[in-house]
Amino acid sequence: MATKKHDDHENYPTVVVTKTVTVHPKPLLHHPQQILHLSNLDRQCPMLMYVVFFYKPCFAYQNLALGSIFNSLKSGLEETLSIWYPAAGRLSLNQADGKLNLWCNNGGAVLAEAVTTAKIIQLGDLSQYKEFFERLAYKPVFHGNFSQMPLIVAQVTKFGCGGYSISIGASHSLFDGPATYDFLRAWASNSAILKEKRSTLQIYKPVHERGPLLVGTQHGQQQLTKLPESGSSAPTRGAAAIDHLHQLIKQALAGPDMKFGGSNFSNTGNSNLVLKTFHLSGAMIESLKIKVFGGESRGSFSCSSFELIAAHLWKARTKALGVRKGAMVCLQFAVDVRNKMVPPLPKGFSGNAFVLASIALTAEQLEGSSHEATIEKIKQAKNSITNDYVIAYNKALDGGAAQGSLPPINELTLVSDWTRMPFHTIDFLHGEAAYVSPLLSPIPQVAYFMQNPNDLRGIDVRIGLPPQFLNAFSHYFLTNLQ
Repeated sequence: MATKKHDDHENYPTVVVTKTVTVHPKPLLHHPQQILHLSNLDRQCPMLMYVVFFYKPCFAYQNLALGSIFNSLKSGLEETLSIWYPAAGRLSLNQADGKLNLWCNNGGAVLAEAVTTAKIIQLGDLSQYKEFFERLAYKPVFHGNFSQMPLIVAQVTKFGCGGYSISIGASHSLFDGPATYDFLRAWASNSAILKEKRSTLQIYKPVHERGPLLVGTQHGQQQLTKLPESGSSAPTRGAAAIDHLHQLIKQALAGPDMKFGGSNFSNTGNSNLVLKTFHLSGAMIESLKIKVFGGESRGSFSCSSFELIAAHLWKARTKALGVRKGAMVCLQFAVDVRNKMVPPLPKGFSGNAFVLASIALTAEQLEGSSHEATIEKIKQAKNSITNDYVIAYNKALDGGAAQGSLPPINELTLVSDWTRMPFHTIDFLHGEAAYVSPLLSPIPQVAYFMQNPNDLRGIDVRIGLPPQFLNAFSHYFLTNLQ
């Protein structure tokens, strides 16, 4: 039975789902049913995270039937799941300790086929999120039972103009960003739509076991009870990100009317945030560097574009939201720990391997701090992510600290760097995608830094903001950039 997805907020045609199938691994390799123990990093946010790829009309596939593309995607997914077999499983709740693990039961992924009379050109700037994008994604009904929720879902939609979108939802308990990127590259290669399969694709064979990131298992415990790193006789310190988060929550609860992010604690929600993308061209970023550091006079001081824009965004967001001067404010950003662990995690590690680095100041200190001084603190926070930090962070999460359902807090700025994961280069169809947009996430206030397909030196910043602060943020963020 075909289903329609309605959206009363935007005047777009409906999207009609014409086919839905469960896709199982190809029986190339036999993987017995087993429980894959997840790490605390995996358990932070078990919900599906979605991205949607847009491919504009192209002569190469104008005569290719939707059914042919669907079948190629299905075949490619079957082959990919035979190697990335946990993606065909389900999450399982351990009744003894109440923690989620991954049941590799070959339950399968879900692939949907859909059509719409809408034309991609009607969507305007694809970098700007629209509610219509959600209709391009397959959303399984979820009643709170993770054991029934597929870990990979996808939908291929043909537009009236002959263009396509391909949306993919992946459980964040299954993959982090780099692992998702590798999985999608493998799937696109195996699908071989309008191209030959590329056996030479440079992707490491995935390593699914969480190994040293596990807490409480024999193997993981050996890793997590190591002595502090060489050169240090001090005991392992706590993880700054967890400590700062606890302080922010105490600060919010102690404030007037027990408010979180300007909303009553009991009524706080994410639905009122506006998702906005700011395109910072390579020229704009270079202009900011010159204004901040004085061109040639900045001497030996150097910084990455990420460090510069993260500092600039933190200052702009804090000022725009009108945080009181004496309040503690934090910048937290994800750091990949694959090469921070001792020994490093194996190449091809497919689980979650990121922790949050954190910087805390008062709003007054942040406003009075120069960009250069703020960037230096970001560098210090990045350098603080060591094997000891990962151990402390992991153990703190074992005690229940998590951010999967954290409401927006004005004093907390969160950043996730996707610039090293150029999703638009994944060619499911012919050539690169016109754009790849993340859909609404469980934590929409996060600022995503992404590559722009048309400006490889630039950065697209996608952030969720309360609508009443959007103009103020735009003003402060774009100052010195234009």
